[in-house]
Amino acid sequence: MRILPILAALAVLLCPPPPTDPAPRVVATFSIVARDPETGDLGIAVQSKFFGVGSVVPWAKAGVGAVATQSFANTTYGPRGLELLASGKSPEETLKALTGDDKEADSRQSGIVDAKGRSASFTGKGCFAFAGGRNGNNYAVQGNILAGEDVVTAMEKSWLESKGELGDRLVAALEAAQSKGGDKRGMQSAALLVVREKGGYAGFNDRWIDIRVEDHAKPIEELKRLLEMHKKFYPRK
Repeated sequence: MRILPILAALAVLLCPPPPTDPAPRVVATFSIVARDPETGDLGIAVQSKFFGVGSVVPWAKAGVGAVATQSFANTTYGPRGLELLASGKSPEETLKALTGDDKEADSRQSGIVDAKGRSASFTGKGCFAFAGGRNGNNYAVQGNILAGEDVVTAMEKSWLESKGELGDRLVAALEAAQSKGGDKRGMQSAALLVVREKGGYAGFNDRWIDIRVEDHAKPIEELKRLLEMHKKFYPRK
C-alpha cells in the first residue's frame, strides 16, 4: 500500500504544476533605431531587463525601414509598420496608423526610421516612468522604466558623435545609455539587428547582423563581444 504515496510523489516531480506567475508582458527597455547615411544599412539595438528581448522589439527590412516596438509591446507594429513604410507612408504617418486603431496605444512605445532617413518616436501616456524618446534625421531613441531622461539623451548624444560601422555605433549607444543607469530594474538581454540588401548568409536574405543575448548578467558587453566575432566570421569589404 505504501507504493501509492511514492507514485503520487513521482507524478508531482515529473509533471509539476504550471507556473502561477507568467512572464511579464511589459518590455521595459531602451532602444535605438537608425540608418547609416553612407551605406543605407538600417538597424536596431536594444537592451532590457526582460528575457529574450530580441524576439520582441527589433524589426527591419532592407530598403524599407526599421521598427522598434516595446513597453507593453504590440509585435504587430513590426510587420505592419514595415508594410506601411513600403507603401510610401512616412514614419510619422506609420505610427499614427499603428496607434490609431490600437485600444492600448497609451501603453505602447515605438521608434521608426525609414530608408530615406526620416524618423519618428512614440511614447504612450501610460508607459511607466521614466519614459520618453527623441528623434532626428536617421535615428530614433526611446525607453521606458528608465533611471532618468539622461538615459535617452545619452543614446542620442552617442549616435550624433560616433563614427564607423552602424553596428558599432548602435552598440555604443546602448553603452552610453547604460552608463546613465539604463533600465532601472537592471539588465538581462540585448539584441542587435542590421539589414542590408543581400547582406545575409550567401546573399539569400538581408540579415547582415542578427545577434541576440537572451539572458546574461552583462548583456551589452556580451553583445559587443559577439559583434567582434561576427566581424571575424563575416569580413567587412
